[in-house]
Amino acid sequence: MFLLCCQCSGQNKTALVRLGITHVLNAAHSKQGSIGNQHFYGNDFVYLGIPAEDSTYFDLDQYFRPAADFIHRAVKSSDGKVLVHCIMGMSRSSSLVLAYLMIYEHMSLKQALHCVVQKRAIYPNRNFLALLLDLDLQLMKKRRKRRSCVIL
Repeated sequence: MFLLCCQCSGQNKTALVRLGITHVLNAAHSKQGSIGNQHFYGNDFVYLGIPAEDSTYFDLDQYFRPAADFIHRAVKSSDGKVLVHCIMGMSRSSSLVLAYLMIYEHMSLKQALHCVVQKRAIYPNRNFLALLLDLDLQLMKKRRKRRSCVIL
């Protein structure tokens, strides 16, 4: 299970413990207005910080796989719950959750968007959407290639 939220929720360690959060993925690590690192969260949480910028030029796709792997490891552990946050919880963090759904849950971008939008409003910027569309195409090609190898 994972939660997607804004940075203010990610800084309330008492609330995180109460929710059963075990892992924190901060998609705005070291950015102004974002507090958090492994030292801040201590031994109560496993932390991954991604220094993403919510901009039209930031290359977020370099973090799709590491973020997806982190979420996957957390949700596959018996009691794992992941909090994924950034400053506003709408673009950076949602893009990383979408990438996770596409990579590990084998959803298309359209399916992943539909899944997340049912739970909360998200607004990945155009750049991030373009990178997610590229990821969608790459994953689709891999799936087709695997299916064609099985058929042969």
